[in-house]
Amino acid sequence: MKKTGLFLLAIIFLAACTGKTKADLLIINAKIYTVDSLFSTAEAMAVKDGKILATGTLADLQHMYEAKETVEANGKFIYPGFIDAHAHFVGYGLDLQSADLIGTDSWEEVLERLTAFAATHPTGWIEGRGWDQNDWPVKEFPDNTKLNALFPDRPVMLRRVDGHAVIANDVAIKMAGITAGQKVTGGDVIVKNNKVTGVLIDKAIDLVARFIPPVDSVQFRRAIADAQKNCYAMGLTTITDCGLNYTEVDELLALEKSGDLKMRLYVMLHDSPENQDYLEKKGIIKTDRIHVRSFKVYGDGALGSRGACLLQPYSDQPGYSGFLLSQPEHFDSVASWIAARDFQMCTHAIGDSGNRMILNVYDKYLKGKNDRRWRVEHAQVVNKNDFDLFGKNNVIPSVQPTHATSDMYWAEDRLGAERVKGAYAFQQLLQQNGWLPLGTDFPVEDISPFKTFLAAVARKDAKGWPEGGYLMENALTREQTLRGMTIWAARSSFEEKEKGSLEAGKLADFIILDKDLMTVDAPDILNIKVLNTYVGGSKVH
Repeated sequence: MKKTGLFLLAIIFLAACTGKTKADLLIINAKIYTVDSLFSTAEAMAVKDGKILATGTLADLQHMYEAKETVEANGKFIYPGFIDAHAHFVGYGLDLQSADLIGTDSWEEVLERLTAFAATHPTGWIEGRGWDQNDWPVKEFPDNTKLNALFPDRPVMLRRVDGHAVIANDVAIKMAGITAGQKVTGGDVIVKNNKVTGVLIDKAIDLVARFIPPVDSVQFRRAIADAQKNCYAMGLTTITDCGLNYTEVDELLALEKSGDLKMRLYVMLHDSPENQDYLEKKGIIKTDRIHVRSFKVYGDGALGSRGACLLQPYSDQPGYSGFLLSQPEHFDSVASWIAARDFQMCTHAIGDSGNRMILNVYDKYLKGKNDRRWRVEHAQVVNKNDFDLFGKNNVIPSVQPTHATSDMYWAEDRLGAERVKGAYAFQQLLQQNGWLPLGTDFPVEDISPFKTFLAAVARKDAKGWPEGGYLMENALTREQTLRGMTIWAARSSFEEKEKGSLEAGKLADFIILDKDLMTVDAPDILNIKVLNTYVGGSKVH
């Protein structure tokens, strides 16, 4: 009888245990910012098959779930994985294979870094990226005289930090057949004393770039591995890659199939007939890691290289207003084609003239309220009379807060005191639709989402300048900024139902931080460390 009683007790105990729902992972004793509609917090989270089962109190979830693995968070802080709404993931990975020119203080330092790089890369083209003449004592574009002396036999092309200008040596210039006085639609060949200086702006870059040998599959795989490792270390779990060709999409799909691509990507295809044909035949591409449904169109250039198209001339270059990268008819044609299909149009626009032109084209085809989610990438300088066109047609301004803190040293010189009031106007843009996706534009800017957060809420750079913040009337709140880096970024890519917040049924993409992003003092934001990054419930960092 005694044995029978023990047997019955064991059955009752097992029944009680099996009454709990099975989970793969249970996170306990955390402060979890779910970023749901109420911006609620939780203590615990259960995960199964890569998705969130529930968030709630520790007591409730321990009562409801039995997990294979339990993670003790020890009071640390959990957020949805950061989503970068505008970056260049593949380009960043490839840049990691070339000379790093970011942070150079002079043209001489560029040449020093290039010489060191060439010593370990003795053959073929020499490429580099990251120089910015606005950071140098002499703020004018350099010429290639010293570059020619250092590299008389090897072709060299060095991209400016924003990718909208390069300097090439004479070997590359002669290879491309570029001559003084050569005209390029949507670009410029800089000439001084009737000689090509080697500086090429926007579409003139293509004259040289087309001679650079294509990246092979081994280089591409290495680039992707390096890029996703660095992104995961920063808490990034989804990247919007703004501007790839269909051949690169096919390579990414192959890497996903082989298990080498783990980063989630929302891809914009470059505006080209070949890419249009590709996506029209394929239709919207949606896999576990890759989502392709949009086109990146290029309205004008960058403010830093004076390629942004302005309504009135540059304040520091009278008589010059920049330029569009294509004729207005081209933008109308692309918009007409996309409007007839279930794709998304995303257009780079920096200057107030560039923004006005694109917003008017959008207005023609969107015709008022809609859910097409067409985007203006950067929306950097907007005329006060044009802001309402975003709200009128539900156009999404996709902005990058660190552009403000990088450009603030010279933006007013370019734009003047009055026009700069409509620049980097994030709060004013947010009010148009009530939401705003945020990104970095890396490698144009630093990859760090914490710099994005600091620039958005404090309007300061990494040095803490300026003391009172830059144009603070357009700062975002911390909640707005976190939403812009998570759920609003997901929404801008039609993915808000599957990611961007920590809610039941969504992907278990989340990060654990050592400090609370929502309460830490602004000077300490950049000291926050990503302890762990999870994608689909699996730890990747």
